[in-house]
Amino acid sequence: MKENPISFQLKLRPDDFLKATEEEKQSLVVMRESVSFWKDGARRLMKNKVAVASILVIFIIMIFSFIVPSFYPYSYKEQVKGANNLKPMEYSAKEQEAIEAGEKVFPHIFGTDKLGRDYAIRVMMGSRISLLVGLIATVIILIIGSAYGSIAAYFGGWTDIVMMRIVDIIYTVPDILLIVLLSFALKAPLQSLTTIAGFGWVRTVGENLISIFIVFALLYWVGMARMVRSQVLMLKESEYVTAARALGVSNGKIIRKHLLTNCIGTLIVTTTLQIPSSIFTESFLSFLGLGVAKPLPSLGSLASEAINGLNTYPHLLFIPALLISLIILSFNLLGDGLRDAFDPKLKN
Repeated sequence: MKENPISFQLKLRPDDFLKATEEEKQSLVVMRESVSFWKDGARRLMKNKVAVASILVIFIIMIFSFIVPSFYPYSYKEQVKGANNLKPMEYSAKEQEAIEAGEKVFPHIFGTDKLGRDYAIRVMMGSRISLLVGLIATVIILIIGSAYGSIAAYFGGWTDIVMMRIVDIIYTVPDILLIVLLSFALKAPLQSLTTIAGFGWVRTVGENLISIFIVFALLYWVGMARMVRSQVLMLKESEYVTAARALGVSNGKIIRKHLLTNCIGTLIVTTTLQIPSSIFTESFLSFLGLGVAKPLPSLGSLASEAINGLNTYPHLLFIPALLISLIILSFNLLGDGLRDAFDPKLKN
């Protein structure tokens, strides 16, 4: 029987009904490998070269600030006689004599300040203080802001209205003025606490720094609260939240286990971006003389002390200023990389 060349009938053969081989089955599988949220985010983050470079820079700064001072030969408050205002890698006359006598003298890598203190170790300690203040303040902001915003969004109604109007009022409070007022208001109580209870750490870091932490706890969490509120408002109508309510799960557990857990990606990004903001605020306040107590240095206080000798010793200002810029830039770039890695809306 001849085949009609213009026929549209399917031409089936016995071979067409054979079972597909395993290789043929695997070739049709187009599903991605199942990975966890953290593994997928870490894999996407490692593909971002700028974010990886920022992590390396932050890691190097951490070593420079927390590890190197433990075996550095100079102390941040040690004054070397005759070594005032030395340039980088310069020795004093007495140190030159010791070198000529065969003694080993460690160089002043960044020079010294007007009191003869090694500037490199003071920069290390200053960056340590700035990083610690930024990290501690960010943790305070994260705890208060996430708790406040999630409660306001979850309960809604008048609770949400009243709580968010409080946030609007706090936005209008001038933070610098409040820090100055708290510095004077807390000075006497903190000094009494130091004397009576023996809290020497208060005298070490200074009353001004304690007031900075209090201001962060009072004012700077409002941005985090608004962000968490917007996320919880979208998540609280989800099916798993409705199911948890039907099963009798307490409101606190729903907020903690279901809502905030599903906001973790956004919280990580916002927290990372909050760190440079806190560091900048601390450096700015220390520049104004509202930071740590002397002789403990901060990057802001180092820049403030060096500004009077800008024409003669410009490196004393440029070194802490560049380090502040490098820290802030690295954390900002890392925050952008984390946002690209953990934000589900940006996944391709």
